[in-house]
Amino acid sequence: MRLIGLKKNLASNKDYRERSLMIDWNNRQITIKRQAELLTVNRTSLYYKPVGIKAEEIELMHTIDRIYMKWPAFGYRRITAKLREKGYIVNRKKVQRLMRKMGISAIYPGPNLSKRNKLHHTYPYLLRNLEIIRPNQVWGVDITYIPMETGWMYMFVVIDWYSRCIVAWELSNTLDTAFIIRCLMRAFAKGKPEIINSDQGCQFTSSKYIELLKSNNIRISMDGRGRATDNARTERFFRSLKYEKLYTMEYYSVGEVKSAIESFVNEYNHERPHQALGYKHPAEVYYEAM
Repeated sequence: MRLIGLKKNLASNKDYRERSLMIDWNNRQITIKRQAELLTVNRTSLYYKPVGIKAEEIELMHTIDRIYMKWPAFGYRRITAKLREKGYIVNRKKVQRLMRKMGISAIYPGPNLSKRNKLHHTYPYLLRNLEIIRPNQVWGVDITYIPMETGWMYMFVVIDWYSRCIVAWELSNTLDTAFIIRCLMRAFAKGKPEIINSDQGCQFTSSKYIELLKSNNIRISMDGRGRATDNARTERFFRSLKYEKLYTMEYYSVGEVKSAIESFVNEYNHERPHQALGYKHPAEVYYEAM
């Protein structure tokens, strides 16, 4: 009887987690409170608080993120060395474990901490020597670690390579594929690219992701393993977001982080002139050609 009760409990918990992941943080028409009511989810549980993670470990992860943003070619060995320079008493195994949790790895051929599922299929890099001449020709997608004062989140972003416009983005407290699919569906309402480029992470080699792109007749391109330049536009955006917005303030809740990112993306798309675009704004270039 206890075993039956345990199985029911696990199934119930799984169902609750799945309903929680259905919350759309970027929906302007239905409030988070109302979405929680409709999905019968406790609203307070949506504001992520890591369980069993010490404050010292969170601080260490945030420091790793800063080092990685500055030196993305650093693997866990050199990041360990930089941490020790800063006075942290830490070994390589711990740094490797935390980098895996953060979903990051060095962008050079070496130990791959963000390993793809070997059963999943990867695709070739299609953008070498390709002239990108119009919006919705190529989109780049990627995920980054978002630091918070008491934890962290993950951000998925869709960027149009021609205009540098952020087409869509979304936050999640897990590195699952569900929030990627939701964000892409929202992006497809604005336009559909001919090619989407990503890294070879497990989220982008999953069957759900591949099926979504194929069903929309989108060609799939994936970075060569360890190549820093294959998704450089997205990496530059993440670096600007963190150094100009996220590292300059302390954020205690998902709502605060979401508001900060929303403000930065709006400024980036609609107010910031871009030299490569003849000093036009990314959104101006993206929408004027559609």
